[in-house]
Amino acid sequence: MFSLVKQILIQKIILVSGTISAEKHFDEKTKEIASSLRENGYAIIDFPDADFAHKADRIRDDLSGNFDLDYWRENLWKNNQGLRIQDAWASNEDVKSIAANQAIIDLLSKIYGKKAFPFQSLNFPVGTQQHMHSDHAHFSSVPERFMCGVWVALEDVDENNGTLEYWPKSHKIPSYINEHLGELSLTNNSSIEHYKNYEELWKILMDKLNIKREVLTVKKGQALIWASNLIHGGTLHKDPTRTRWSQVTHYFFDECVYYTPMLSDPIFGSVHYREPMDISTGELKENKYSAHFVSEDVLSREKQMERILPADFNGSEYLNKNPDVQQAGINPIKHYLMHGVKEGRKW
Repeated sequence: MFSLVKQILIQKIILVSGTISAEKHFDEKTKEIASSLRENGYAIIDFPDADFAHKADRIRDDLSGNFDLDYWRENLWKNNQGLRIQDAWASNEDVKSIAANQAIIDLLSKIYGKKAFPFQSLNFPVGTQQHMHSDHAHFSSVPERFMCGVWVALEDVDENNGTLEYWPKSHKIPSYINEHLGELSLTNNSSIEHYKNYEELWKILMDKLNIKREVLTVKKGQALIWASNLIHGGTLHKDPTRTRWSQVTHYFFDECVYYTPMLSDPIFGSVHYREPMDISTGELKENKYSAHFVSEDVLSREKQMERILPADFNGSEYLNKNPDVQQAGINPIKHYLMHGVKEGRKW
């Protein structure tokens, strides 16, 4: 019991500080990175791989065929859209090597106090031009904030070929979820219908808190580590004749529950669980809550709900057509899946 209480207290300290476990056993370089992550929400490092330059060149050569840069320049660039390929690690050994870099995994594990593992890679040939956002809405954990990202430049990045942008210290704001926005993901036609409200919230928060944006211009081989709740995005790719190759790897940590907050409504018993794969080992990571594994029954129940629910189901319309359900205050999706489909209810 004492060891469990001690672990909980340590986690509380980590969460209050923004990320970081005790620093007294760190070497000076690790302490510097940990301090920057805790205070600013990010740290800039040289990627720890002596063969990085060659791997970066091979990645660019191998993945180039996946992108139509002419189409991007003519149609997407002007609309502030980027290009990406997700999880290229599954077919490209160099992408996998960067994602599963042992020195990075060891560094993150030491700083966060739990073993890190990479679960997703993204490769970009141009600037993302992505709206400011917090990863917390997309990838989160219980305990929260045990997730981080590492972006690394596969070529030089300057103000003309699409820099990253970020808001220092923004990782210290609360972790907002659907309930704070007055949203219920279960009743939306689209699972990301309400995402624009998150974007508006982040913009308002940065304005009200007077947190100023910074941009990142780096050389090939430099990397940015950021905390899960740091507000970040991509600036305008000013010169569309140029590329801006880069790779992002997202990391979770052991002994957590993994889920997607913007697709979850926990008060109604709906949690969009993730079952992430450790890229470095190919192992599916189990969800664990307070030292207890989340049972397969719980996970399969959520999956079953997603399979049965009609693609065009609208929770609000269901309540309108079934006023007895509305008056009872029952979640429309839960009611439809458990009773309505058998009763032939209109939806």
